[in-house]
Amino acid sequence: MAVRLRDKYKNEVFNGLMDKFKYKNVMEVPKLEKITINMGLGDSKDNAKLVEMAIEELALISGQKPVATKARKSIANFKLREGMTIGTKVTLRGERMYEFADKFFNISLPRVRDFKGVSKNSFDGRGNFSMGIKEQLIFPEISYDKVEKIRGMNIVFTTTAKTDEEAQALLELLGMPFEK
Repeated sequence: MAVRLRDKYKNEVFNGLMDKFKYKNVMEVPKLEKITINMGLGDSKDNAKLVEMAIEELALISGQKPVATKARKSIANFKLREGMTIGTKVTLRGERMYEFADKFFNISLPRVRDFKGVSKNSFDGRGNFSMGIKEQLIFPEISYDKVEKIRGMNIVFTTTAKTDEEAQALLELLGMPFEK
């Protein structure tokens, strides 16, 4: 199955970036390396059923089975023991990454309440972009009736760009709706 966003990158975005930044070598052109989706389960750590639901929802959203993240240290103030499940994460690469990004930019983000665009201030200085989402209900795969608890998630777009300006140009050309 041909992935729409990957084809767009090869045919339009690649040449657009090559012209804009005047790269001498085609290997310098930034590309999307991976997308990491993270969901913290702070208060759900005691309830195994809520953890399973979170893993199931993240699997539906990403199309790939997530990994449960465990606590590395015990913290008494948070009633946390070493080895307890405190979150889930999934790393998307290749075709699944492009499918998720396409769906996220064109279907999910416009469903966010009062959406005016994504902030340009979330770059890390090395060409990666992080953003948070307040609820998982913006994804069409999630059925509102089956949701036990509304959870947020962090999404990190890792690129091969050297600077934030290059990464922003890459994401903008791929279809990320930034604020004006």
